[in-house]
Amino acid sequence: MSKSGKGKWRSPLWARLCAIIGCVLMVTGGGALVATQVAVARYAGAVDSKDLFGNAAAGATKTSSSIKGPLNILLVGIDPRDANTAPLSDSIIVVHIPKDLNQAQIFSIPRDLRVEIPAFEKTGFQGGTAKINAAMSYGSSVGNGKHDVAQGFELLAKTVSQLTGIKKFDAGAILNFNGFKDIVEAMDGVTMTIDQNVKSEHLQPNGKPRPRRPECADNSCDHPYTGPQKTYKKGTYHLEAWEALDYVRQRYGLPRSDYDRQRHQQQFIKAMAEQALSKNVVTNPIKLDQILRAAGDALIFDGNGHNIIDWALALRGARDMTLVKLPGKSLFEGKQYIGEGLDESAGDFFQSVSDDSISTFLIDHPAFLQEL
Repeated sequence: MSKSGKGKWRSPLWARLCAIIGCVLMVTGGGALVATQVAVARYAGAVDSKDLFGNAAAGATKTSSSIKGPLNILLVGIDPRDANTAPLSDSIIVVHIPKDLNQAQIFSIPRDLRVEIPAFEKTGFQGGTAKINAAMSYGSSVGNGKHDVAQGFELLAKTVSQLTGIKKFDAGAILNFNGFKDIVEAMDGVTMTIDQNVKSEHLQPNGKPRPRRPECADNSCDHPYTGPQKTYKKGTYHLEAWEALDYVRQRYGLPRSDYDRQRHQQQFIKAMAEQALSKNVVTNPIKLDQILRAAGDALIFDGNGHNIIDWALALRGARDMTLVKLPGKSLFEGKQYIGEGLDESAGDFFQSVSDDSISTFLIDHPAFLQEL
């Protein structure tokens, strides 16, 4: 798989998007993509479909031919939590598909971005300024101390819409990081390039959790862990699933914090997709079946009446993926870190999303292209 210019890499886009969310279908040795009826039925049935936007369209039935561009898709990664704990969005990714459906432009929103979160009647949240990853938490309460991650997604989507000017999202998905770990394990790990030395905040060198400092038992510390740290050194390595998922979660101690983590996550997506489309995976029915079953546990999907296979078919003609980075900086009140803020130029980029003119914008603003 060859690169095609700064920020781009080539292969069938719809296969790459499916790889990102675990949808790996049969590919023949000659490279033509073939979805067997068994694989389609197995995967479409395995994915958990829920109403993520509050419009009750998740269970409707439409045809793939009615999916028309331009399109915007919201992907959110979460740490798994039970129904008694409010969820937080660890990764927020927007995928824009232009009108001709021939490419995708993808950008990440920093989880610590300070934004206005709108009021949400379902939970009685009155609205206010906070880090964007809290929006899912504010929208998730369903009473009696219980939380619904799908309902929380609805408020997060409204918050992202308010931030970006995207009037509506055409599809959305929640990725469970533990389930995604199972996908990477089914692929026997992933080979990727580590572009800077990174120390794990969470794990010891043997992969076991680092112990908490006694004074941080109440979660009041910014860095509550102690003891030896797993270290990822610059270079190209084959990582086990737990190593890969730990690496892409790290931001503490990195020069650009969450912006470095966003880049690492995009590099991980690229490496996963390349490996998923390799002959070692696509020609191995047992391995494909393992990946399909793991993917079903990792994903909640709302295609606004279209299932995930409809989306794959609708994007089958797309060829290019462009990765976009949003310029920003850390914000402080005195010496206290309060989150991240975007550069004013991000507003111009968001306008290009609404106008379906990102390609033109990137020609005039090449600094927005993500280096891989």
